Amino acid sequence: MDAVREVYSLLLSRSMRVSFAESCTGGLLSSRLVDIPGASNVFDESYVTYSNESKRRLLGVKSETLQKHGAVSEECAMEMALGALKASGADYALSVTGIAGPGGGTPQKPVGLVYIGVADKRGAEAMRCLFDGDRGQIRRAAADEAYALLLQRMRGEELN
Repeated sequence: MDAVREVYSLLLSRSMRVSFAESCTGGLLSSRLVDIPGASNVFDESYVTYSNESKRRLLGVKSETLQKHGAVSEECAMEMALGALKASGADYALSVTGIAGPGGGTPQKPVGLVYIGVADKRGAEAMRCLFDGDRGQIRRAAADEAYALLLQRMRGEELN
């Protein structure tokens, strides 16, 4: 069973819901879940917040976080996940922010750098990932890793 279907099954069996806060994946997390018939049993809403302004307005990401750390940061990923959790009332929230390229990278924040945030009532964690490939490959790899991390969190495992 792939991670998306496993997440769906666990959410369904626990009568829980998930929400997403996406930047560089642009709705890919949501799309993968709604490919499963019955997704409405575990999913109400999602946020595609590509701009810093939308991250602030819809998810409550602090201006200070964006100024000090940038949108592509662990801090931003955690605030995005916590904001989606709060705004949606879901049991779990998953966020992705990063640089899918082909441009936009710097030596400190290269193309392929992605931060994935996972939040639930216990709080939020974020992981730093670096993926190779073109824009589509980076976005798909980020979505794959995000679902794998959510699955770990749902199982009560340490994120790695």
